Amino acid sequence: MVHDSPTLGFLLNDVARLLQKRFEQRARSLGLTRAQWQVLVYLAPNEGIHQGGLAELLDIEPITLVRILDKLEARKLVERRRHATDRRLWLLYLQEGAHPLLKILRAYGDATRAEMLVGIDEDAQQQLFDRLGGMKSNLLKALILPVEDDREARYG
Repeated sequence: MVHDSPTLGFLLNDVARLLQKRFEQRARSLGLTRAQWQVLVYLAPNEGIHQGGLAELLDIEPITLVRILDKLEARKLVERRRHATDRRLWLLYLQEGAHPLLKILRAYGDATRAEMLVGIDEDAQQQLFDRLGGMKSNLLKALILPVEDDREARYG
């Protein structure tokens, strides 16, 4: 069946992409790449996490994270500390210089979300949030199930 309008998946992807693009327009003034500000934002509530754990949260390869951390450490935004009992692990912490940037990033996020939600009343926003939360929950549950091969049903 051919659709003239985008599917829900495409629409969600487009909204997320445009939201991120608008946020990046603002964040560019801070001299941070997307990857760098994402590391700061994910690290803030997870200080003391090891590098592998943060890479997993960000859904990036550990070697990619190492390069980003090198740059953030050079800017004195992130600090690596050795694990007390496992010398192979590095634990990650924000340095003082990261906190003002995070405050600005939060303000940019608030402004960007406000632009996105112009013309959508609070009740509709809450319903949207609830529905999206339900969809996320459904997909998280589905991810632990095996994928059934339904090619036969679709293509006969």
